Amino acid sequence: MPANIVLKPIGIVISRYSDPKRPSDTHEKAAIEIYPEYEEALLRIREHSHFWILSWFHLMDRRALTAAPCRLNHHLPEYGVFGLRSPARPNPIGLSLVTLDRVEGRRLYVTGLDAVDGTPVLDIKPYFEDDIIFSPRTPHIYPLNREMHRSILLKQALAHHQEECIDLLLAVRMSLIATDRLGQLNSPDLYVTVEGSPCLADTIQGLSRARLANPPRFTYRPDASLGRTTWRRGGKVLIITARQLLEKGDFLALSDADILEVKERKD
Repeated sequence: MPANIVLKPIGIVISRYSDPKRPSDTHEKAAIEIYPEYEEALLRIREHSHFWILSWFHLMDRRALTAAPCRLNHHLPEYGVFGLRSPARPNPIGLSLVTLDRVEGRRLYVTGLDAVDGTPVLDIKPYFEDDIIFSPRTPHIYPLNREMHRSILLKQALAHHQEECIDLLLAVRMSLIATDRLGQLNSPDLYVTVEGSPCLADTIQGLSRARLANPPRFTYRPDASLGRTTWRRGGKVLIITARQLLEKGDFLALSDADILEVKERKD
């Protein structure tokens, strides 16, 4: 085993952000400038839509072995950094899943890159189908800020459903309420029934990671109504029903009470 490992960056991040402590923006636009000697490695890169970007968080503390997910919620406990995506770690390698928007020469324009301006890029790897684990087991690291939580759910919903339609936005609102009331959506003892459109069902299943079998946590009943989800966990039942047909802009302007009817009962 060599005493030292030498990594040579293949490019650099171009971003409007320079503060590594800023809140993460899941819709962040950035670019990666590939150095001239690696231009040939971009051959046919446009055939892919998503990439893993490995970067070097050069501004972070390399002595950290534990951290709390403070950018999400300062009330959460500390974890060992190997159980977090904390940028402060012995080898501060960043891992970001990005969408490729366009390619201009040696510059890749992407969405979702969590790295500041000037960050060295170590490698670029394409996202493949084998990277998917539909229902992984993870700790419930939830954001304290509700707007940040909604932004994270929206990113997950778009990654799964691939279209920002009305029912996707409705599913995000419903899932946010369900998380507030019942906890982690990926819990093995949380069950969900969707009545409504295929888009609503597809997005709810993507956000909850609830499978039709092994174990059966998801039920779908096609319906022409505006949409309803029923969530069950530990004897609690949460029923969320859409009140009216809405436009996209309404989901930011209106409150949950304006958009949804929420009922709770004991099972």
